[in-house]
Amino acid sequence: MRPKNSIRSIVCLLAFTALLAGCQGIHSNQGGVPGGGGGKHKLAFVPNNTSDFWITARKGTEKAAAEIPNIEVEFRIPADGTAAEQQRIIDDLLAKGVHGIAISPVDPANQTPMLNRAASQALVITQDSDAPNSNRVCYIGTDNVAAGRQAGALVKEALPQGGKIMVFVGVLDAANAQQRYQGLKEALQGSNISIIDVRTDNTDRVRAKSNAADTLVNYPDIAGMVGLWSYNGPAILNAIKEANKVNKVKIVAFDDEDPTLEGIKEGAIYATVVQQPFEFGYQSMALMAKYLDGDQSVIPASKQILVPTKAIKKDNVDAYQKEINTLRGKK
Repeated sequence: MRPKNSIRSIVCLLAFTALLAGCQGIHSNQGGVPGGGGGKHKLAFVPNNTSDFWITARKGTEKAAAEIPNIEVEFRIPADGTAAEQQRIIDDLLAKGVHGIAISPVDPANQTPMLNRAASQALVITQDSDAPNSNRVCYIGTDNVAAGRQAGALVKEALPQGGKIMVFVGVLDAANAQQRYQGLKEALQGSNISIIDVRTDNTDRVRAKSNAADTLVNYPDIAGMVGLWSYNGPAILNAIKEANKVNKVKIVAFDDEDPTLEGIKEGAIYATVVQQPFEFGYQSMALMAKYLDGDQSVIPASKQILVPTKAIKKDNVDAYQKEINTLRGKK
């Protein structure tokens, strides 16, 4: 009888093992993305530089963390604003078992393999700067071509007589930079305003200012300057003030760093196109939480959730500054 009992035991053991494996398979999702269940979703938000722009986005992630009980949020800023630093952060987050990452890729085309590797282990969405050819699930942010057109319309308002302008940005590899520049060129096409060139600074504020200062020297007939990233406006403003060319060279900026808003109040900056980074932070956390809970209906067919921009000029800067200070927790 012992041989029969042994065979019977082995069969039972194999059946139990198969049943256990089947149960484990039910609770796992494809692509390495964890599904709903017990415990909190570990989420991360990764900007592309250290600009004050991201302070507002951080407040959005904090609001989401306070309102959504089953998430933990980690906000990781790349100190040097490079793709290599972003990769180090992503590798660290994945090693810690993060479930979802919202990233603004510095160089989407060249970071696509890295994003795809991350997407095989966690939920990945892009915010602020998109990587449409990657396996990211969704993009949350600005329609940057439309924002560029809005900036172009403001340049035409500021320079009704036309003239030459220079454009400034951190890197042109970033999708948001390329798209804003595209929109700007579209808006200026056929006008009496011509773009001399684009100057990049690799997110170095000192270099950003020197690029503006060099432009003032090398192109004494320059009529306007456009800064496509948040810190470019203050950098241009400082260079123009030092050259005693306030109001002689018109400035159109992006985003809402304090010096930019103060420059608009003073009349030294004509206008700025502001995004809503608070919404980038809040909506990205809320979307990932719902998706990880199993609700894939939160992803639109376009795989894009576009957050509108606003034009801030002297007539509405006070009201806007009050609004943004409230979001940032300032008095």
